[in-house]
Amino acid sequence: MKDAEILAIFNKEVRRECEWTRMRREALPHLVRYTLIGIGNGGGLISWSDLTVDTAENAIQDQIGYFKGLNTDFEWKYYSYDQPPDLPERLLAHGFTAGDPGALMIADINDLPEEYWRMDISAVQHITTPEGVDEIVRMESEVWSGDVSGFARGMKYDLEHHPDHLSVFVVWKDGRVVSAAWTHYLLSTSFVTLWGGSTLKQYRRRGYYTALLSARAREARQRGYRFLQVDASPDSQPILAKHGFRCLAYLTPYEWNP
Repeated sequence: MKDAEILAIFNKEVRRECEWTRMRREALPHLVRYTLIGIGNGGGLISWSDLTVDTAENAIQDQIGYFKGLNTDFEWKYYSYDQPPDLPERLLAHGFTAGDPGALMIADINDLPEEYWRMDISAVQHITTPEGVDEIVRMESEVWSGDVSGFARGMKYDLEHHPDHLSVFVVWKDGRVVSAAWTHYLLSTSFVTLWGGSTLKQYRRRGYYTALLSARAREARQRGYRFLQVDASPDSQPILAKHGFRCLAYLTPYEWNP
C-alpha cells in the first residue's frame, strides 16, 4: 500500500472518526474536537481540521472561546500537511505554545520484519493493576528526571473500565519495572497507537525496546488490526524506521491554556 493511501485511511479513521475513552467527540464544520468528560490529563483536543486562509481565524477564535468557557486547556494537533500553510503561525499569534515536534510513523503489520513473530519475548509481562501503573510512573520519572505522572489516573481508569481499549506491557528486572510501553486500541478503526517505550539507562541495549514492539505487534495482529502508529520523538524515529515504520508526516502539538 502506498504512503498516500495509508495517510488517507489514518486521516479518516484516526483523526476524524475515532472514539476515545473519557472524551466526547464532536464533528464540527471543518474540524473535529474532543472534550474531556472523565478522568484524565488535559481538557481537550483538536485532532483534525480542514481550514483555509479565510476560515482559519474564526475557527481558532471559536475553539479558544469554547475551551475558555470551560476554563480548561486544550491541544491543537498540527500535521505538516494541514492547511492553511501558516496555521502554526496563526496558533502562536493566538497564544498557543508549541510542544515538542514528532514524526508520524506508521507500519503495516503485514510488512513488519519476520523476526517480530519469532523472537523471544518472555521478559515482557502485562500490567493490569494500579500498583503496576505506579511502578511505571516511578520508572518514567527516573528516565525523564521529573514528574510524568499525568497519564497515570487515566491509565488506571481505562485498565479497570475499558480493558479492551488498552494493553500495558513492562519488563521487570531486579524487582522493579525497567522498561514499559502500552497500546491504545482504536476501536472501529484498523489502527492501534503505541505509547511509551522508555527504558532505564542502565538496562538499555538489552533488546527490551524491540521485545515490547514485538509483543504489541503480536497482540494487535491477533486482534485483527492492520496498522501500528507512533508519534515518534527524534530519538525513536530512526529506530522505528529500522523496524519497518514509514514516516508519513511531521506533527506538533500546540497547547492553549486559559
